Amino acid sequence: MASLEEIRGSLADAHKDTRLNLSSVIESNSLTPEQRWGVAVACAYAARNERLKEAILEEAKKALPNAEPVLEDARAAASLMGMNNIYYRFRHMVGKESYSTKRPGLRMNRMAQVQTNKVDFELVCLAVSAINGCEMCVQSHEKVVIDGGLTEDQVHDAVRIASVIHAAAVGLES
Repeated sequence: MASLEEIRGSLADAHKDTRLNLSSVIESNSLTPEQRWGVAVACAYAARNERLKEAILEEAKKALPNAEPVLEDARAAASLMGMNNIYYRFRHMVGKESYSTKRPGLRMNRMAQVQTNKVDFELVCLAVSAINGCEMCVQSHEKVVIDGGLTEDQVHDAVRIASVIHAAAVGLES
């Protein structure tokens, strides 16, 4: 299993910016370690690169004394957003009011049963929603985290992590 440093080193010169950004964004000062690693892990799942995901999981386990709740919430957020982002992006893109009145009928119980805290879980969901390109979900989660006491700087840092994790996954595939 590759370390995050080995992942960085394996990125070709065409991905030099990603290589540099991969270290700097995870060291964000505005986010707690739990927020940083929760976002990074969930985004690695969403980016769907096995090597990157495993490296980030290992780094998160080293960085967090009580990693399991953060990792479980990250897994749940990635999975739920994989479902919700597609559904709500469709409703937004199709642009018909009739779809907006239909009940989703999708189970989302895990969103009410977080193992960390609601605001951090929503921040992780926001970051994954940014990767998945769901405008409605990004707006909804951003409102919840801001109303929950986080700052725009924290939201910005979470999305920066999401963007670089996604770029690293693309770089590893090319």
